[in-house]
Order: sequence, then structure tokens, then C-alpha cells
Amino acid sequence: MNKNKLFIFLLLLSASSAMSASAQEVDSLLKSLSNDQKFDKVEATFKATHIVLSQSTETQKKRDLDFRIRHHFGDIGGEFGNSHTLWGLDVASDLYIGFDYGITDKLTIGIGRSKHDELFNFLIKQKLVQQKTNGMPFNLTLFAQMGLVAREAFATNEFAAYGDRMTYFIQPMLSRKFSSNFSFQVMPALLMRSKTVGLNDPKELFSLGFAGRLKLNKRLSFVAEYTLVNELSRNDLVAELYNPLGIGLEIETGGHIFSLNFMNSEYINENSFIPNTKKSWKDGGVRFGFTISRNFSLFQSKNKNPDTKSTIY
Repeated sequence: MNKNKLFIFLLLLSASSAMSASAQEVDSLLKSLSNDQKFDKVEATFKATHIVLSQSTETQKKRDLDFRIRHHFGDIGGEFGNSHTLWGLDVASDLYIGFDYGITDKLTIGIGRSKHDELFNFLIKQKLVQQKTNGMPFNLTLFAQMGLVAREAFATNEFAAYGDRMTYFIQPMLSRKFSSNFSFQVMPALLMRSKTVGLNDPKELFSLGFAGRLKLNKRLSFVAEYTLVNELSRNDLVAELYNPLGIGLEIETGGHIFSLNFMNSEYINENSFIPNTKKSWKDGGVRFGFTISRNFSLFQSKNKNPDTKSTIY
């Protein structure tokens, strides 16, 4: 009887050891799969949440607050540029102050205010798909923004209803990091507004943007973007308008980005520069612009470095 009990005990002990070893193997396998999935993600398709004028597919990290000041100066050349305006540095065409906050690593909300039209904007940005080394070939981020014109009306009938002050912008963005040196983004968009620049200017304005980043060396990258507006859903305008074009140089300095940007758009906000770019690169309408961004990590951040960071670009 005792031999039988001893045999049963040894059998149970052996089974328990086998189950424990099996559980450890399963747990190890799950951790391995989790790590593989983690490292399978393609990170930093772009180095910042903005490229030159437009948004990138990147979002704020969870619980990170980005305080952003953007500045566009005047024409470098042409009738309104040259040395009498210090190549545009005497003239500020637009100024933007805003806050972006990461609800999660993939969801950002924000609020800001532009000098042009005293425009307040409220934005939301959600990364829906992330590129992976094996499988998903691209990133997909959805950006939506509402603009509110707060200035006084230039004419008594300019804003007949309060809703005439509102504009709505929706933009899905697709990007791909083809290599460690090159990233590319496509960004169709729809702008909905009540006020237009003429009878032939539709209230629902479609645009199609293209942007890219080319890494020149370890510290230096070239970025560029172009938004096609006038040849899509509007033609034969009385006002002379142009497609926004911007280029820049990104300099990485110890985890921060310093960029020198040049563009033909006077305005900063998408709700303004997409329908109302009035300057041309051909006529000296290019201008210098920069952004000062300070990132605050609130509560417990997922950033590796929880300290406050500054970025100028």
C-alpha cells in the first residue's frame, strides 16, 4: 500500500514538474513573441509631428504635453522683400501658439491660436496603423481639425451666421519608411468652409499632399512637401493663388531637432494655408519659418528620458 502511495506521489510530482516546465516554456514563448512584436514595429518614420507645413504620421507620446510656437516671416525677395525688410525678418506674416497632448501613444489632442484671422484650432490625431518589418507596409494616421475665426468682421454681412466662422479639415495620412535614410508620405485632405474667395471656389476643397525625408548623414536630413490644391477641385479663380511648397534642413543635436524651413505660404494652420497661399516661389514669395517646441512629460511618461526637452526647428 505504501509502495502504491509512494508511486502515486512520485507520479504526481513528475507531472507537476512537467506542467511547471511546460508553463515556463509557454511563458517564455509569449514573452519572446511580445518582444518580437515590439521590435517588429518601424519607429520614427519622421523625426517630428510636423514636416514643414503639414502634419506627419507621428503622434505625441502618452502623457506628453508639447508647447509649440511657430513663426513665419515675410517675403525674402520680390516687391515686399530684399534688404528694406531684412529679407523678410522685419515682417511676421503669421504666428502660432499651441498645445498638443498625448492621451495615448497613438492618440493626440491639441488646441492653438494663429495670428492670421485670430484663428483658434482644435485638433485630434489618431494613429490607426503602424508599419512593421514583417507584414504591415505603411503607417496610417487620421488628422481632423476645426478652425474658428475670432476676428471682427470686415463687412457687416461677412459672418451672417456664427457657423460662417467655422472651417473643418479632415486628412488621412499614409507614410512609409523605405529605409533608415528615406521616408515618404501621401496626404489627401478635405477642407469644408462657408466662405470662399470667389464663385468658382467650392466650399468643399480637396487637396493632395506629398512629403519626404532624406537623411544626408548621421545628423543632417532634408525634408520637403508639396500640396496640390488649385488643379484639383477649383479652377479659373479671380484671385491669384498657389500650391503650398516647403523645404527644410533638419539638424539632430543630441536627441533634439533644429530645422531651417522655407516655404511660400504666409500662413501656418492647414485651414488657412491650403486655401489661401498667395505667394509664389518664382516671384520671391518664399519666406523663412521656424518652430520652438518644448515637451513636458506629465505624470509617468513612456519616454525613456522623462526630463523636459526642448526642440527648435
